[in-house]
Amino acid sequence: MDIKLLSREQDTVRFVLSDASSAFANGLRRIMISEIPVMAIDDVMILENNSVMYDEILAHRLGLIPVTTDSSYNLPEDCTCKSELGCEKCRASFSLEVEATDPAEVVYSAHLKPEDPDVRPVSDKIPIVKLAQGQKIKLEAYARLGRGRSHAKWQAVSAATYSYDPKAKTYSFLVESTGTISPEKIVLEAARIINAKTLGFEEALGGIGES
Repeated sequence: MDIKLLSREQDTVRFVLSDASSAFANGLRRIMISEIPVMAIDDVMILENNSVMYDEILAHRLGLIPVTTDSSYNLPEDCTCKSELGCEKCRASFSLEVEATDPAEVVYSAHLKPEDPDVRPVSDKIPIVKLAQGQKIKLEAYARLGRGRSHAKWQAVSAATYSYDPKAKTYSFLVESTGTISPEKIVLEAARIINAKTLGFEEALGGIGES
């Protein structure tokens, strides 16, 4: 198996994979979409909201804002706290408080104040809600690690595609990160997960043979 890097542009990487099967190439793509753990806002505590947007829709919009991922956090199911609320080892918190003093004011992702600077919105310019004068939003939000197979907000990629060249017998990949982690790390993590799954399968087969 051989990998050749073609280009790297901001959150996008292109590479060619050769000496690999179509099953491996497709498995790599599927894992990049559904198995890479990244952070996303999962719980929102609305303290005050007299805007035109319902609490549930506001929480949903916050969940879809990509936030940077710090690998030092535990997956909730692996954390020793075993708490539904989580702890400092498996969740990162944000606060947001905005009151419109002008005739209209747009609340952006920049208004989300992270407790941990390593877990923050990937962009400050994502609009959340528009407030009329006198309207106010005050909330706390909590981000956790998750996988895309559970919800799209935990997908590490906005694009993961490949094309096959039958003459050269190579696969040309394009991987575009949502900004939560680098595209190179997405590819490396996907390869690590495939390897771990393969080893687990081999161990299971060994157990069958011994029984």
